[in-house]
Amino acid sequence: MIEPSLEAMGYDLVRVRYIGGGRPTLQIMAERSDDGTMGIDDCEDVSRAISALMDVEDPIAEAYQLEVSSPGVDRPLTRAKDFERYKGFDAKIELDRPIDGRKRFKGILTGFEDGMIHIELAGVSADEAAMSVPLADVAEAKLVLTDRLVEASLRESKAREKTRGKTGAKSSGTSHDGASHSGQTE
Repeated sequence: MIEPSLEAMGYDLVRVRYIGGGRPTLQIMAERSDDGTMGIDDCEDVSRAISALMDVEDPIAEAYQLEVSSPGVDRPLTRAKDFERYKGFDAKIELDRPIDGRKRFKGILTGFEDGMIHIELAGVSADEAAMSVPLADVAEAKLVLTDRLVEASLRESKAREKTRGKTGAKSSGTSHDGASHSGQTE
């Protein structure tokens, strides 16, 4: 329901999470389809659109907080294109089920092909380092924050700023009670 609306607006959906508890939160991570950025204006636009959509569709009965953000530098990796885009960077991958007795892997992404994530594992012998894991079995994956990742992110950001002439912040949040935008829960 959310993804088609975002795509029509020129955004890619990165992740959706619903966190229950005392103050339930619907977290939406998105980025611009054309360049992978997500400034504060983008977050506000997406937040308004999703909030309107959720008011109409009303899929969540209880009051909740809507939170829209960029994936950030140490972003989650959720789509095939993420693993290819961040080839050469450090990542952590956790699987739903073990492969050779392991569910957690850490190393350098070496690509993605035919539904398989290729990673060069850290801390193992060279002959055991090359590993492939099925994307379908990934419970969670994310980039590891390293100096190299931060430097690459800053270079990309500066290049985009020159091209677009825009800057932005990271996130926007609004309260949502399923019927209005007052933020009051009942």
